[in-house]
Amino acid sequence: MGMCLRQTMVALLVLVAACGLAQEQTRPAASLPSAAIDVKRDDLKPIDLKPDTRGAVPPEQIRELLRRAEEKDLENDKQLRDYTYVEREEEHKLDGRGGVKKIESRTSEVLEIYGEPVERLTAKDDKPLSAGEAKKEDDKIQKIIDKRKNESEEERRKRLEKEEKSREEDRKFVLEIADAFNFRLIGSEAIDGRDAWVLEGEPRPGYEPKQRGAKILSKFKGRVWIDKTEAQWVKLDITAIDTISFGFVLARIHKGTRVIAEQTRVNGEVWLPKHVRIHLDARVALFKSYDEDLELAFHDYKKFRTDTKITVVGEETREQ
Repeated sequence: MGMCLRQTMVALLVLVAACGLAQEQTRPAASLPSAAIDVKRDDLKPIDLKPDTRGAVPPEQIRELLRRAEEKDLENDKQLRDYTYVEREEEHKLDGRGGVKKIESRTSEVLEIYGEPVERLTAKDDKPLSAGEAKKEDDKIQKIIDKRKNESEEERRKRLEKEEKSREEDRKFVLEIADAFNFRLIGSEAIDGRDAWVLEGEPRPGYEPKQRGAKILSKFKGRVWIDKTEAQWVKLDITAIDTISFGFVLARIHKGTRVIAEQTRVNGEVWLPKHVRIHLDARVALFKSYDEDLELAFHDYKKFRTDTKITVVGEETREQ
């Protein structure tokens, strides 16, 4: 599968997982944009979910827990821009019986260049790139550096406005989720030695989406694990319960496609991606099928200051 299309579908699934189940909230659409959110001092206190006399946890308590998880996740996303890291993707292509017929992997270093995350491929199938391949990657990075260095104030303004518009559209999508799912507490579990609430979400009967893109929400169900102390989501397990079509059935994600995502605490200050497992059952252009398992692992998080200089392609570049 072409990397662009596959990454688009994977990103969509992860978006639904990361936003759909972990980020229900009750604020109106006119709430502050993500960049302006401040976690209040009261939000630093742990939430103790307390069942009522019938043994059920009141919905408002679960909503409050999920609201905090959403705000914390927005803060995590902002702080991720202060880190470089290594991402390894392993793809298991499956045969008609579910057996593995081919394994491929790609390892990349993710850099922040002028505020933009950029991947530099460093290995294929755990082998370093050839001199020619490495040069192509370096040339790609240099091209981005040159473009940003020569960017005018007007070009920068338009780019930032476009990015902010995209974030706001994502936020509106999240606002749909408060109406799209019913959540219930099914217990607690220790993950990496930390106690977490386990919530289960299912599509809410009669849900009518306000945005066209939100129609896909009714196609998923799953669970989310939220750290009891910090109200951070630490694990997600989401499954497609129906076929999802894109572009007049140009592409389809089939029932049974599943995403499991985990986060880890870094430097005692932020929760960042640790591991994502995806079982992808899809068809493109009605004739080419993709049945594969993907694993994404993230490690070697390194924080840098805004005045840190990073050498790329023989040139020192100041991160901005």
